[in-house]
Amino acid sequence: MHSETLAPILERHRRDGTRLVQILREVQDVLGWLPPEAITEIAAATAMPRVRVESTAGFYGFFHTRPMGRYRVLWSDNVTDRMLGSRELMRSMCEKLWLEPGRVSEDGLVSVDATSCTGMGDQGPAILVNGRAITRMTPRRVEEIVGLIQAQAPLADWPAEFFAVEDNIRRTGALLDHGLAPGEALAAALERGPAALIDEIKASGLRGRGGAGFSTGLKWEACRNAPRAKIGDRPQFYESQNRGLSPIFPIFPYVVCNADEGEPGTFKDRVLLTRHADLVFEGMAIAGLAVGATRGLLYLRGEYRYLLEPLEAVLARRRAAGLPGNFDIEIHLGAGAYICGEESALIESLEGKPGRPRIRPPFPVTRGYLGQPTTVNNVETLAAACLVARHGGAWYAKLGTAKSAGTKLLSVSGDVARPGIYEYPFGATVAEVLADCGTDGCSQAVQVSGPSGVTLSPDEYGRRLAFEDVPTAGSLMVFDCRRDMFEVARNFVRFFAHESCGFCTPCRVGTALAAKLMDKIAAGHGSPYDLDELSKLRGVMRGASHCGLGNSASNAIADTLAKFRPAYERRLMSSDYEPAFDLDAALSQARQMTGRDDRAAHLEESS
Repeated sequence: MHSETLAPILERHRRDGTRLVQILREVQDVLGWLPPEAITEIAAATAMPRVRVESTAGFYGFFHTRPMGRYRVLWSDNVTDRMLGSRELMRSMCEKLWLEPGRVSEDGLVSVDATSCTGMGDQGPAILVNGRAITRMTPRRVEEIVGLIQAQAPLADWPAEFFAVEDNIRRTGALLDHGLAPGEALAAALERGPAALIDEIKASGLRGRGGAGFSTGLKWEACRNAPRAKIGDRPQFYESQNRGLSPIFPIFPYVVCNADEGEPGTFKDRVLLTRHADLVFEGMAIAGLAVGATRGLLYLRGEYRYLLEPLEAVLARRRAAGLPGNFDIEIHLGAGAYICGEESALIESLEGKPGRPRIRPPFPVTRGYLGQPTTVNNVETLAAACLVARHGGAWYAKLGTAKSAGTKLLSVSGDVARPGIYEYPFGATVAEVLADCGTDGCSQAVQVSGPSGVTLSPDEYGRRLAFEDVPTAGSLMVFDCRRDMFEVARNFVRFFAHESCGFCTPCRVGTALAAKLMDKIAAGHGSPYDLDELSKLRGVMRGASHCGLGNSASNAIADTLAKFRPAYERRLMSSDYEPAFDLDAALSQARQMTGRDDRAAHLEESS
């Protein structure tokens, strides 16, 4: 039925099952959703079981296996977007369109829903329309967009300023003011050679900027020294997906750039990819030189779809200039799954599967993409590696602190006068950042490193942003005295409940239970018993979850309970346990339908 539409897409991807996410994305771009017959055709063309294709299609938030509106509007639901009025604006849009959130209009024209943070925290409230980012939503802009949708105007005809995304760089340092010409860092790396380059990276003290903070030099060295898989030692998955197609099996390691910037409140990688794409690609080439790879993959989060063509243009320019040498880079686009920020889940996604974290060991440096040694590095890490390659490890190690060399990009949002990107040497205090970004003096909390990070109260603003004190992946959200810290924590808990991949029970059940307990407290049915339950849940999730999501999902609850307990306690209406809802009241409609309202029809009388 869709063969003519699917054929060029499948051919372009060589009918390769490991490219399934990209195939599904392109098919959906054309058809608007993924009809069952299209899934069947894709499964046949890639020689995959249909259930495997269906599983991948059903895993990602941006894939639709049922019809959606021709205009698909998604409102960013990060807490800072809410603070800027996103919920009220979404309700207004739905009312004007005569539509309920989460539903498709009867004529199939439009659907409106919420999604997790879209990476525009410095210019919210933000939305995605058919995957295109629109920032700074206002009541007037809602009116204009509703009018364009009702007139069925193509997105290409919408005002260009709707799609403008600002960089908002407020403070620069060694990285943003690097001053390197394209090819300069790579030339320096080539002159050093792989072994000396790794030595310089180790001497620099460069640590991963994705959050874990592992030594970049040690990671590259482990990847370089890992035993290579050989033909005849093919991973079972690759064999099963490509039978009869005679693929050229890779026998070299890979470099993967993790640009799946999904932590709510973070947008620094977006700006690096916009302003300094050359530096990021050059960092990948340098990593390739270090580990012996000739191919790199950049995994770009689906919310940054608008960056795909500009990044492809930079790559084309670099290829024309001969800058990659024998190292080439391919860009893969994600499809809306926070968990793909975890490196092994990201690799699963690159291989066309649902993005669920792998059991480790083996680690990606020895058995990663397609079973080959793979180094996965953050966008900022790879950009910083260029500075080390050009200036040397000793020069870089002088920046920052003893255990945290270099500088750090911070994405600052929330209740500040100047949200945006700030670069500091490691060791800057939270108070310094607050002074630079402009607060009105009543900041009651700062959330460092997103919902999975730490919540700081004012008496902690003297703490330093560094691995030896407060580590950060780059997000810093500020909440002033007007904000309800219970609702902040509730937003974070709901985020994790939505984004849990469901692989392990402690995370799948724990995040859902935590969200229900927070909803129960918000509804006025909470008691001290429920606060104890939240604490117990944290203990189970931290110790037994499969990956970092489950282990960190309750951090915000623990911190806000310890530091902002009154925000919880003022909602507790009873000192004794209460059920989450009134079961007898819930049966009132049934009593009305059956015409019974006698004593036996009520729970308390009949018990």
